[in-house]
Amino acid sequence: MTESAAVVRRETVVRAPIERAFTVFTERFGDFKPPEHNLLKAPIAETVFEPKVGGHIYDRGEDGSECRWARVLAYEPPDRVVFSWDIGVRWQLETEPENTSEVEVRFIAETPERTRVVLEHRDIDRHGPGWQAIADGIGGDAGWPLYLSRYAGLFA
Repeated sequence: MTESAAVVRRETVVRAPIERAFTVFTERFGDFKPPEHNLLKAPIAETVFEPKVGGHIYDRGEDGSECRWARVLAYEPPDRVVFSWDIGVRWQLETEPENTSEVEVRFIAETPERTRVVLEHRDIDRHGPGWQAIADGIGGDAGWPLYLSRYAGLFA
């Protein structure tokens, strides 16, 4: 199967049981999300990942403002989580769900102490004209590879 340009797939392996790998990803998302990835006017005080279907991933600014930039679509510990990417081609919030992409993160136990984490950001073309800029940004060094590298670093 050929990977579409509208899909970005990255993975990493962490030295942790699958349950811990999942928990660290969801409970400590703000510890590996780059603080410069910010749509708020104020610096980010925290990033919150609400652990339930219908929850959100959002940044809370030091001034109390909030930016809800993702919706949790599937929450299946310890195997997978799926969330929307509600950020448009101009790196602003996208309010129309049909114009958003989705990110699936799967956790696969390789051994009792080693977990492969596979991230697939798909349907990027749903963002409309200019979607390639999103694919380039999230697939590039400052995108998902940076997130996964920082995430893996939490286990060092």
